[in-house]
Amino acid sequence: MQHRKLVERELTEEGPRRRNGAVKSRRSVTVNLGESPLGWLHAHGHLDDRLFDAGERLRADYERASLGPNVTMRWDPVRVKGTGDQGLTPSERQLSARTRFDGALKQAGKGLEDILWRVVCAGESLPVAERALAWPARSGKLVLKLALDRVADFYRIT
Repeated sequence: MQHRKLVERELTEEGPRRRNGAVKSRRSVTVNLGESPLGWLHAHGHLDDRLFDAGERLRADYERASLGPNVTMRWDPVRVKGTGDQGLTPSERQLSARTRFDGALKQAGKGLEDILWRVVCAGESLPVAERALAWPARSGKLVLKLALDRVADFYRIT
């Protein structure tokens, strides 16, 4: 379960002004800072369960493969012999996850791997990813859905 860290955010910095120059009351929303962009899209009905599960599998493989930034010291808990993924060593589990991650991105295809990595793995919101990729506003959701559909096919999620 995701951690909930709720904060209040204003929708506008200065607030819209009325004709007489007075400031209208400002509106604010409650935002969960612990929620991933993929989780937000799923919770608000923009992604179905299949696409959400595909994104979560991709993110899990990204993390298991240790592809994200690391510190120099490893703080992983000590593993007891006989537990884990069918007797694989930690290095073998990491290589297996890397192979699955690379295969999923290859299945998504050129041009779609960028949006997958930014939203699913790096946790960027869609507007931020669209700006970074120099895409038109509100185009990222459609492209992300196409990419996640191909990733779901790779992971054989029905």
